[in-house]
Amino acid sequence: MCGPVRIDRETPGTVSEHSPTITMALIGPGVLCVFGLAFLWAWVIERRRHYLLLLAAAPLLFGLGILIQAFYWPPATVPNALLSALLYTLAVLLAAEAILSRSGRRLGLPADLAILAVILGGLWFFAVIRPNLLARVYIQNFGYGFILLAAALRLLPLMRGRPVDRVLFWVLLVFALHFFPRTLLTIGLSAPVGPRAFGGSLFWHALHLSLAVLGAALATAILAAALSDLIDDLRRERDVDGMTGVFNRRAFEQRAGLLLADERAAPCTLIACDLDHFKQINDRYGHGAGDEVLKAFARLLLQGCRAEDLGGRIGGEEFALLLPRTGQDRASEVAERLRTALSRLSFPAMPRDAVVTASFGLAQARPGDTLSQLLARADTALYRAKRAGRDRIVLETAAPEAGRRDPAPSLSPS
Repeated sequence: MCGPVRIDRETPGTVSEHSPTITMALIGPGVLCVFGLAFLWAWVIERRRHYLLLLAAAPLLFGLGILIQAFYWPPATVPNALLSALLYTLAVLLAAEAILSRSGRRLGLPADLAILAVILGGLWFFAVIRPNLLARVYIQNFGYGFILLAAALRLLPLMRGRPVDRVLFWVLLVFALHFFPRTLLTIGLSAPVGPRAFGGSLFWHALHLSLAVLGAALATAILAAALSDLIDDLRRERDVDGMTGVFNRRAFEQRAGLLLADERAAPCTLIACDLDHFKQINDRYGHGAGDEVLKAFARLLLQGCRAEDLGGRIGGEEFALLLPRTGQDRASEVAERLRTALSRLSFPAMPRDAVVTASFGLAQARPGDTLSQLLARADTALYRAKRAGRDRIVLETAAPEAGRRDPAPSLSPS
């Protein structure tokens, strides 16, 4: 990230005075290459995460830029400076886009091309039209700092997320900000004259040391975040019903047990839901239609939930919704919204006048209740709703509350 730094060849049989410079120049590419290969390996394992491929390319391009600059190839100042700058800039943009892509954000191709044109155009101007090494140093270092800072600010919402996301945000922010004081403190207002002086300067050594240390920290944070994403996906596949997207029975029971044990969640009310005449839907219109009904009801369940509510599919056409800090009256309102919303849905695989309904049983948790006890009482209320004609809500200690009393025209009662 500076002008070309030529490292002279050693004289046979002697130890070059520039060996430390060569060593320092190789530290950065070596570290970057290791992380580039690590990201490539991660992408091979999990190819759905395309940002890992971008993260593999970024350090490899950056390391190649360092080697081109350090070994002065091509052996001409302007081509060397512009080629290495092109690789550096592409690497920084790829890294920024990859980090943002992981969280569903991006700078965007137009912005990337504009940034690339501004940086390379400035470097070309101060290399050809008005040669000024100091200006090139500031354009590159401040430019890369601003790119990464913009990416970090786009990730600010991650501060409300998981610990690994917060760590990634802070490491990226520190990495972005370090470009500014490091450049100001190590090169100031005058650049060393000549490639040899530049290669032995404080700026050059600080540049590679900081990239090796902070770059490794950033790459480690990204790898940790990617691993965390993979673990979360495995947990989601284990805990979430593949068809409906709500928790499966095992996950629902596990989380509901914890919720019931939390005194701060009281009062808790459980809503047991069962789709009416579901077997007839499958028999008359096919299992595809039945699957669509299940998915539609699950969507209603999720849309009607607060963040702290817990919904799950606990059987073939049976669902449950546990509402913390909610009494039966409030839970009854939630159930009524679900009942009404479902009865108004239409499905492409079914006649337009076919109405799909559900029955609901509600039970409020008592002190010391286990989930099995609460679910048994809610199921009892649900069975009362079924016997009373379906499409209605029944509280565990109340008479049936009628909803739609007549069965759907195309779905005769079983």
